[in-house]
Amino acid sequence: MAQKMIEKKPFVKYSQEKSRDTVNVSFNQEERETLDKVKLIIEQAKDSTALKQLAFFGAKVLQEDKTRFLLATLFKNKRNNYRAGIVDFE
Repeated sequence: MAQKMIEKKPFVKYSQEKSRDTVNVSFNQEERETLDKVKLIIEQAKDSTALKQLAFFGAKVLQEDKTRFLLATLFKNKRNNYRAGIVDFE
């Protein structure tokens, strides 16, 4: 059984599906030093993998009920202080 060869033109996109999303990140000196320190803590040598893992760590923490409660309380206090004219906490 002979396979039919499909003739494809150069520089033509045949698949409309986007398989990956890429994000470019630039760091200042302080941010780079922080990333390098954290990479040692999580034992991950690659920048891209470390950033992905750190993003998922942060996402997990922010979605926990305890964290949401804490943030809601802090923002409520900040709003109440602002309304009351208390500016001691900046």
